[in-house]
Amino acid sequence: MDTVLVAALDQEGRGVARVDGKAVFIEGALIGERVAIEIYRSKRTFDFARVTAIEAASSDRVEPACPHFGVCGGCSLQHLDPNAQVAVKQRVLEDSLWHIGRVRAGELLPPIHGPNWAYRQRARLSVRDVPKKGGVLIGFHERKSSFVADIHSCAVLPERVSTALPQMRKLVERLSVRTRLPQIELAVGETSDGPQEALVLRILSPLTAEDERELIAFAEQHRFRILLQPQGPASIRPLHPIQCELAYTLPDFDLRLEFGPTDFTQVNAAMNRVLVRRAITLLDPVPGDRAVDFFCGIGNFTLPIARRGADVIGVEGSASLLQRAEVNAARNALSERANFRAADLSDVTPAGLDTVVGSFDKALLDPPREGAIALVKALPPRGARRLVYVSCNPATLARDASVLVHQQGYSLRAAGVANMFPHTAHVESIAVFDRRS
Repeated sequence: MDTVLVAALDQEGRGVARVDGKAVFIEGALIGERVAIEIYRSKRTFDFARVTAIEAASSDRVEPACPHFGVCGGCSLQHLDPNAQVAVKQRVLEDSLWHIGRVRAGELLPPIHGPNWAYRQRARLSVRDVPKKGGVLIGFHERKSSFVADIHSCAVLPERVSTALPQMRKLVERLSVRTRLPQIELAVGETSDGPQEALVLRILSPLTAEDERELIAFAEQHRFRILLQPQGPASIRPLHPIQCELAYTLPDFDLRLEFGPTDFTQVNAAMNRVLVRRAITLLDPVPGDRAVDFFCGIGNFTLPIARRGADVIGVEGSASLLQRAEVNAARNALSERANFRAADLSDVTPAGLDTVVGSFDKALLDPPREGAIALVKALPPRGARRLVYVSCNPATLARDASVLVHQQGYSLRAAGVANMFPHTAHVESIAVFDRRS
């Protein structure tokens, strides 16, 4: 058993130390701590270890709020003060930009903070019937395991959902399909009466009449909307005739965006409002600008750009999301300024990009974790004078930033993080690139 000094945290939230020249990744350790460790997996150039004793604790170490921390894999950083979590994520972003992309931001933007608890308005909960553990389990997977964690509450889910978890487990136990119901997806929208929680049950066998009565009674008791998904997303339907209309608002732009229960929207609605505000401020769209919103989804950034008076094209590969974006533009009286076009941006060429969008002054990119490498390579020479890139993966942002700076003639003016997923190692960030004159 070794005692080591932790020098850093990696992108999974593990402490990093060096022993005999090898990197050791240590679960549960924080920067600056001296800990005793036990190595449980050894590779040629690095090891994995767990903490067996903390000999000198970090001043940023806190008591986890969730009783399931350490078993449930939903959160990995609850033992680290939330402000320190943000500082670590900022360092991860800076290190990724330099070590992967060989770029540095001219300015570090102040981190964006939001609520630390009950923030998740989207979640995918696994369901398993495990008689050896007392029956049905509903929750996230255990850390580094395919097993479902035995949880009775969740501090990052909405309070009403967290409180209902034990009753939800009992409900599923009473269903005839309890072994044929692998997943419950949560989506929360806003209404004038407060939040509206929708639960999408993935069912692999038909419900009985008694199953439906049980589910309807549960929905009415907890004021949830329940939908059924027997096959793909197109098969989703309400359990009973009550409509399930989900929407969120962007008050800074006087916008209301509708979405489906499985449409992509940000997990943290409060943080999304702040992120959109910052992105639009950095992009600075004005009347007369021609802008493009790549990976536009349901119009989360497209419609705020249009609200600022610019003409904007939203580009998206999903036909269903494009249809939703067009409806949102119409309902917000922005169809004249916001247009939407379909394109596979993961495989786009310069000629294809020109056909889809033509010339443009400014662009916003909000790609998936895989990043936007094909798109940034396809950007036209002497094209947009400003790009704002919203990223959920600092590694692919850094890779794409390298192309933009070293090949496409841009400078990285500023970058910073948004704490979209408190208590996790997930790093959401935003970067702004200006074309060099």
